[in-house]
Amino acid sequence: MHDRLADLEKEYVEVEARLADPAVLADQVRYAEVARRYKELEEIVTRYRRLRGLRNDLEVARELYTEADPADRELLRAEIDAVEREIAELDEAIKVLLLPRDPNDGKNVIVEIRGAEGGEEANLFARDLFEMYRAYAARMGWSLEVLGSSPSDLGGFTEVTFLLRGPGVWSRMKHEAGPHRVQRVPVTESQGRIHTSSATVTVMPEADEIDVEIDPNDLQVDVFRSSGPGGQSVNTTDSAVRITHKPTGIVVSMQDEKSQLQNRAKAMQVLRARLLQREQERQHAELSSARRSQIGGGGRSEKIRTYNFKENRVTDHRIGLTLYKLDKVLGGELDEIVDALVADERSRQLQAAGSAA
Repeated sequence: MHDRLADLEKEYVEVEARLADPAVLADQVRYAEVARRYKELEEIVTRYRRLRGLRNDLEVARELYTEADPADRELLRAEIDAVEREIAELDEAIKVLLLPRDPNDGKNVIVEIRGAEGGEEANLFARDLFEMYRAYAARMGWSLEVLGSSPSDLGGFTEVTFLLRGPGVWSRMKHEAGPHRVQRVPVTESQGRIHTSSATVTVMPEADEIDVEIDPNDLQVDVFRSSGPGGQSVNTTDSAVRITHKPTGIVVSMQDEKSQLQNRAKAMQVLRARLLQREQERQHAELSSARRSQIGGGGRSEKIRTYNFKENRVTDHRIGLTLYKLDKVLGGELDEIVDALVADERSRQLQAAGSAA
């Protein structure tokens, strides 16, 4: 690990010099790439330099300890213990920073929520999930933009697609992908019986145009009149857009905007995200079914998390975490769950890295 850190420190010095290069400063795209790499390296190199200094201090303190009077040894022992603790903490932090980076870190995300099993109750739950993520985004300081939605008859969503922008949005939201199950008495239930329904959440990295090249000849673009729940007309112009990517068969429809151009732009945004996800799955054969595993069949037995209203309970089945604060979770207090999922992912990565070493 020492050799790798020394190489990264050397790269850090070189990247720092490039940030002052007039040619780099004149190219905004290139400057952004260099600045991003500089920030990545700074996190590691700053800790590495501190670690190196502490190890030197520890060596000196141990030498002094062997030569010190008994009266001074207690103070030196306390100093040695403190330095050893900080070294262990820095060593662990550096190991985490050296883990392979997720290629989507730093990207914004596009989230799709769909009502799955349970009829109208599933659609109402889809809206609950949307409101939960909207509240969480507000707590995190992220911005949320609805790209498209299909309201249901009772005020839920058969489908809603939105964009989240902000720092760390991918690293935290990617864990939300999968089938979510709800257990409660539906508003449509007259006997007071608890029903089980589900909604699916798909989380995709937002793709830039440079990430995905789309040949216009591969697109079939259809326009039609927007409609609301129950077939209710939204407007009287053909502003809704349906784009079909013929090579893959991916279809994206948008109708929320009154402008056909705006709906087309949002549809292309979602299409790029789906194509990027598809390409990443192809490049990583072991994850070739990642999107399919995210949403499964939407069945109630396939779930990553259960929301039980009667017990005010939420359970994440992937890590066996249960909290009796469903009301707060639905109000956007997701950090306790997300932090546990991030820690679990990091632990598994460290174990894998240790096994490979």
